[in-house]
Amino acid sequence: MRTALIACGLAVLASTALALPASASGENAAFYSGTNLSGTKSPVDLAGGECVNVAPVRSGINISSADIEVFYNADCRTGLPGGSGDSYYVLGSLHQGNFPFAAVSYRVR
Repeated sequence: MRTALIACGLAVLASTALALPASASGENAAFYSGTNLSGTKSPVDLAGGECVNVAPVRSGINISSADIEVFYNADCRTGLPGGSGDSYYVLGSLHQGNFPFAAVSYRVR
């Protein structure tokens, strides 16, 4: 029984390690033009602080210790697309997700 549990645990760890994208630093993030991490992949610059405008993206993955603020307006302006307000999306550390609207700018925190 104990051997079976250990083998099962090792299998889970191995499958998890294979599912994560590789990078030299172990941290990376990317946006995708389609939902569910589909379409054209665009890497996210994790250096942080600066607002970055991007072509419209619909999903993203964040395998890093940073949070990524994702905006539906250029120049990291909050609000729904073409409007004002305080709406934006946070792609948290070690998360992936679909954005409710096409995102066109981001900032790493």
